[in-house]
Amino acid sequence: MKLMPGRLVVLITVVAILPMSASGQQENSTSSAPHTQEASSADPSAQPLLYKNTRYGFSFSLPQTWKGYVILTDKWEGGDPEKGSVEHGAVISIRHPEWTKEKPRQDIPIMIFTVAQWDSIEHGSLSVSVASFGPVELGRNRKYVFALAPRSINSDLTGVEEVNEILKHDPLRPFWTK
Repeated sequence: MKLMPGRLVVLITVVAILPMSASGQQENSTSSAPHTQEASSADPSAQPLLYKNTRYGFSFSLPQTWKGYVILTDKWEGGDPEKGSVEHGAVISIRHPEWTKEKPRQDIPIMIFTVAQWDSIEHGSLSVSVASFGPVELGRNRKYVFALAPRSINSDLTGVEEVNEILKHDPLRPFWTK
């Protein structure tokens, strides 16, 4: 097969750029890929970590720098001020392995709502925060809506830039639950 000179340049450029891209991902470790993406490298340190929660039906992709992460569980509480009703739900926080009391780092808190609770939030009949805006949806399956709480990202904490970078890549992947 005969290559045209222009195509040879493109081929050489692609071959030269690909190794640089792969090493850039390893060094940054802030890039995240969906768990459905096939491995493109034999190096396991270039592959994202995958936290899988079978109770609520979602997975969350993390960079290798989070290896050894800790999962914390808590609860959110909200209500309808007019009706006086109170609702509860789970919060699952993913904590960086380098977090300490002396040097806390930014967690990734995921609020979990039933679809009915989420509908109430969207219609203004359920409030879960004193902020002037509600949680931000990260994804949903047929039973649950997963969201980031308003004002849950603290710009004063170490690691906030890394968490923001992780969130830019849509790391939460819902799957169907029974």
